Amino acid sequence: MTLATPYAPGSEQWTDARLLYALEEVVEKELNRHLKIAKDWMPHEYVPWSDGRNFDGPLGGDPWEPEQSKVTDIGRIALVVNLLTEDNLPSYHHEIATLFGRDGAWGTWVHRWTAEEGRHGIVMRDYLLTSRAVDPVKLEEFRMAHMSEGFESDNRHSMLHSVAYVAFQELATRISHRNTGHQSGDPVCDRMLARIATDENLHMVFYRNLLRAAFELAPDQTMSAVRDVVVNFRMPGHGMPGFERAAAQMAIGGIYNLRIHHDDVLQPVLRHLKVMEIGGLGPEGLKAQEELGLYLDGLDGEARKLDERLAARRARIEARKAAAGA
Repeated sequence: MTLATPYAPGSEQWTDARLLYALEEVVEKELNRHLKIAKDWMPHEYVPWSDGRNFDGPLGGDPWEPEQSKVTDIGRIALVVNLLTEDNLPSYHHEIATLFGRDGAWGTWVHRWTAEEGRHGIVMRDYLLTSRAVDPVKLEEFRMAHMSEGFESDNRHSMLHSVAYVAFQELATRISHRNTGHQSGDPVCDRMLARIATDENLHMVFYRNLLRAAFELAPDQTMSAVRDVVVNFRMPGHGMPGFERAAAQMAIGGIYNLRIHHDDVLQPVLRHLKVMEIGGLGPEGLKAQEELGLYLDGLDGEARKLDERLAARRARIEARKAAAGA
């Protein structure tokens, strides 16, 4: 089925101010839906407090050692990346408050979203320190370095680009948290990250529905924004210390890689919105739609190559294990 969107020459250029005003009613509707569905939860209930004890320092506790951690090696890497990403919440709040404003339904959403995201950093840090899952000194050093650099979104120049970005990014974060829990080796960690992932999914639905409304108002501009965001997508933690190495390890470990990005993040949002089926576009929209399709085809090819390399790697590891056990 093709979704026909009438094209009127010269009518497709919307300023951020006009879009904010035009989408206010949609934001209010989605905010009310979110508040009815979202369930409050207590971060302290997901932390194994009885496992905690003092660290070395002024309280004279025990220094951290790797063998104290219950989580897997890849779990530790991913947990640090995920938490450092959540730690930059003040910068994220500043960005969306600047873009969306602090008044009306937009402002109510900005503050609600920030409050919900704040729980994620609270519970993750409490879990990591109480369970001694990661080195607390390195974790704090990384946090200071990451937050001292600040954060600027690649899409801060455009409200429409920002809405398109978070529609994908919230889902990407959900997938990363969920896969980290599965790979952590600790049921407590898995349960905690599943709770966080539920929030991230609701945030994705909010922005995805907002993106749908933007397609109805400004189809050409929205298509161009989606094309730009998908082609240039980066996770918000890209500026943290050692991110490239950690991202490579997470890719190998099956937590987040090109295949997951293509199949579990980009395609679900694009299919739900039927982006590649939208008709009635003007020249710019048609060009963006075509370029988006070409990019997705290329990304799928790159993901296939990665799949083959990872399969070959697993085969080599299994062969070595078999040889060692013979």
